[in-house]
Amino acid sequence: MKWLIYVVFIIMYLLVTFFGLGPVLFADGSNSERIITLVIVVVIYIILSVSLKLLIKKTSR
Repeated sequence: MKWLIYVVFIIMYLLVTFFGLGPVLFADGSNSERIITLVIVVVIYIILSVSLKLLIKKTSR
């Protein structure tokens, strides 16, 4: 069961990296647009990390 959780979260991290950091690095918009996108991506990473930690903690009981 734990390996399935890890696989799902690895896929989610890869998707966020691909679709989130791509526009930050390669966007042709203004710098403020890039910063806003970067902040949103970082918040998504934090939410994913906290969710993974809580889920692993819950399943290890």
